Amino acid sequence: MLNEMLPEYEGLLSDPYPAYADLRASGALRRVTMRNGLYGRLVTRYDDARAALADPRLSKDPRHAPADWRAAGRGRPLEDRSGLGTHLLTTDPPEHTRLRRVVSGFFTPRRLALLRPGIEASARALAAGLRSGADLVRDFASPLQSGVICDVLGVPPADRGDFQRWTAAVVSSQPDAPDARPAALRELGAYVRGLVEGKRRAPGDDVISAMTAAAEDGDRLGEDELLAMIFLLLVAGYETTVGLVGLGTYTLLRHPEALALLRAQPGLIEPAVEELLRHDSPVELATWRFTLEPVEIGGEWLPAGEPVLVALAAANRDPDRFPRPDVPDLTRQDNGHLSFGHGPHYCLGALLARLVGRAALAEVVRLPGLAPAVPVERLRWRASLTVRGPLELPVTFGRHH
Repeated sequence: MLNEMLPEYEGLLSDPYPAYADLRASGALRRVTMRNGLYGRLVTRYDDARAALADPRLSKDPRHAPADWRAAGRGRPLEDRSGLGTHLLTTDPPEHTRLRRVVSGFFTPRRLALLRPGIEASARALAAGLRSGADLVRDFASPLQSGVICDVLGVPPADRGDFQRWTAAVVSSQPDAPDARPAALRELGAYVRGLVEGKRRAPGDDVISAMTAAAEDGDRLGEDELLAMIFLLLVAGYETTVGLVGLGTYTLLRHPEALALLRAQPGLIEPAVEELLRHDSPVELATWRFTLEPVEIGGEWLPAGEPVLVALAAANRDPDRFPRPDVPDLTRQDNGHLSFGHGPHYCLGALLARLVGRAALAEVVRLPGLAPAVPVERLRWRASLTVRGPLELPVTFGRHH
């Protein structure tokens, strides 16, 4: 989508960073327009981005957007408050606070620590089954994260094949069979409704059970809110974490010295994942915000009702914040990257994404002689508005010792 907004730049899907460097250097907030009619201002500097992410004068609720913008976004869940469009990414406090409270109990460090052994075992098993020439996105990152989401949502093992097939069709930005998406969405919606009913009758230790039980605490979710939250966890959790594993591996392949360091010092996996997130954020742009009153960003006054896009990936490469920002330094200490956002909308699933990212990349770096199976210029890239990553990443490697 960035290629629509910055048409004068080439190769934005595979490498948007030269364009971001130009925009940061110019200082001005670039006005961007997409083919579907959505438009807004692009924030690219770190200090401006961090401030904007936490500024209560920038609303996430699209009802504060201008009428022509709302008309262009109609029917798109991240730009529209109808139906399944009411969720954590389209609400402000206190509504956002209530929705977040319902699920946040499930995403605590103590709770997620219980998932860690299973995630690591799944990553190990999937990596052990890989053969040279495998696609690390299709054959490793996607099934790993799909399984994690099934665990979190409480999808029974017998249903996981269907569930993963529907999910892949629904979230894929460039599916080989575009006609499959509406049918998959209907089937997935019907399945999730049935799953919710089942959890009401027989709750388990999963996030859907936690959401249905919230009624007892006075935080009852409406039916649409409940389904919107599940779809958000599904889509946001799937695409972004698959992007983290794909982009992280891509970066290590492009920087053999970083790959060699992580192989030699596997204990660096935690700072390594943070640095890979900073160097190439899978969430390239934060979702839309709208000024509630005139707001100054980067020395420029924006009128009330102005749509704003914060370019997290651009902020993460700001040389005023990060020394040698274009180099992935896996030992970087002061790494305040914005890949999970900042402020009240800081990513609810950040801890879980880190767990999956560490488990997955720890296995990837153990593959001996890892190399891309095709020239990296030929890779296809995901082209959604917010999430960036390779759609495929075929690799070759030698035998395990």
